[in-house]
Order: sequence, then C-alpha cells, then structure tokens
Amino acid sequence: MQYQNWGPQEIAAPVRNQLPEVPVERGMVLEDVQSGWVGAVTRVEKSGGMHVVALEDRRGKSRSFRLGYGFLLEGQPIRLMPPAPRPATAPAGRTASGSVRVAGQRAQVAKASRIWVEGKHDAELVEKVWGDDLRVEGIVVEPLHGIDDLAAAVASFCPGPGRRLGVLVDHLVPDSKESRIADAVMASPGAAGNVLIVGHPYVDVWQAIRPAVLGIESWPVVPRGQDWKTGILAAFGWPHSTKEDIGLGWQKLLGAVRSYADLEASLLGRVEEVIDFLTVP
Repeated sequence: MQYQNWGPQEIAAPVRNQLPEVPVERGMVLEDVQSGWVGAVTRVEKSGGMHVVALEDRRGKSRSFRLGYGFLLEGQPIRLMPPAPRPATAPAGRTASGSVRVAGQRAQVAKASRIWVEGKHDAELVEKVWGDDLRVEGIVVEPLHGIDDLAAAVASFCPGPGRRLGVLVDHLVPDSKESRIADAVMASPGAAGNVLIVGHPYVDVWQAIRPAVLGIESWPVVPRGQDWKTGILAAFGWPHSTKEDIGLGWQKLLGAVRSYADLEASLLGRVEEVIDFLTVP
C-alpha cells in the first residue's frame, strides 16, 4: 500500500483509526505528506487554539504545520499528537529540590545571612527549585547583576558569625576573571569562615538546564563575539531582538524546569553546598 500520496483529507476514517499516535518531540524528523516537506521539529506551540509544529529542513528553512494526520515518521504514516504531558513538579510530600516537605511549616523571618547570585535569571531558577526550602530556613536570595564589584559589595555586607554570605558565580573555572575576583574576595578580612563562593562552569545559568528537558541533544554553540543569550534564542528560532524577547525566551526555558531532576549536577551540588554553609551551625 502506498502512503506517500495520501494527504490528511484522503485518509479514510477506518485507516486513520489504525495509525499509531505519536507525541511530537523536539528533534523528531518528519515528512508532511501533502507538500513533501521534510524537517526536524524545532518547536511546538499553540496558535489559534490548535497545536502547530515547526519543521526545519537541512538548509535551515522552516515551515509550520498543524498537528494531526498527514505525517510520515521513518517512512510510516502516523497521527502526530501534542507533546506528552510532563510529570508533576515534584512527588507528593517533596519540594522541587527533592527535600521532604514540612507540613504546616510557616516561612521563617529572614535571617541576616544571604545567598547572592549573578543576575535575575539565576535568582528565579534558584527560587523555583529551592524556594520552599529557603523560606523554611529564612534565607533570602538576592541578584548581584554581575560580580565585577563583588569585593566592595562583600565589604559593605560586613560578613561575620550569624551573618554569613554564600555567592553563586557563573563560569567559575580556573584562570577566569571570575576565579580571580573570587580569590581576591576570599583573601579579604572577615571572609574566611563567613563567606563561601562557589560556581558552575557554564557561560550562563541557562545552560544548567539539562538539554534533554528542552528536547535537544546539547546546547547550541554561540560564536565568540556574539551575545550568548541572543545567539541561543536565534538558534532556537525564537524572537531575540529586544530585552523583552530575551526575557520571554528565559520564561519559556524556566517553564520547562519542574524539579531538581531537570538541572545539571554541577549546579545542584553548588547550591546545596551554599545552603548547607548558611544553615548548618
């Protein structure tokens, strides 16, 4: 039986009912039967109340199609379905960080100790996964908007016993600008035992989201000299021209994160280390 000439309208109802229903996934290579367009799934979105899938061909050109009948997957006709529902944010009785949820526990009054992160996106990610735990402990997360003035900020904070400071730094790797700043801060008076600076190896905290969570094999490589966030959104085929585009793109990425399991271990370990430093006597 030849399927290649069938469009969604030409498939008889009994045959339609026999087609396998396949949830769409990013990276899946499909052929639209009517047009012959072949491409990889780059995104799925709702438009006008229906699901639309974008297929990018080998030349980098993209076309959108309505989900349903009329697609071939590995040469076989399928009914393309919306993405499979994701599991709940966290198992019952657990927070998004995997900790046991404390029933009836009210948020503590904020302690003097703080967690500082490099920017708003870092703060939002930490809040989403560890927010419940931090409220129980009375620990506040504050964005720094960069660490170039970290030494002055730490000096102004006046760390000491009962007033500890944990700092999470992007791209904290040997011989980097960030590592030199961290070393200088830790050598300053009062820092030892009262300040902990840790970091992840990624250019930006966006990369701490596991690629599989976004339906990709790896994060796109952005050429040196190009703004990293702009390059990432462009590679995804998302709007990327304005600050608003960057913010909306981040909200899409953050929306894919449901629990600690969606983040890289290199970030998980560092955040847990900071929380332990601030909460363990």
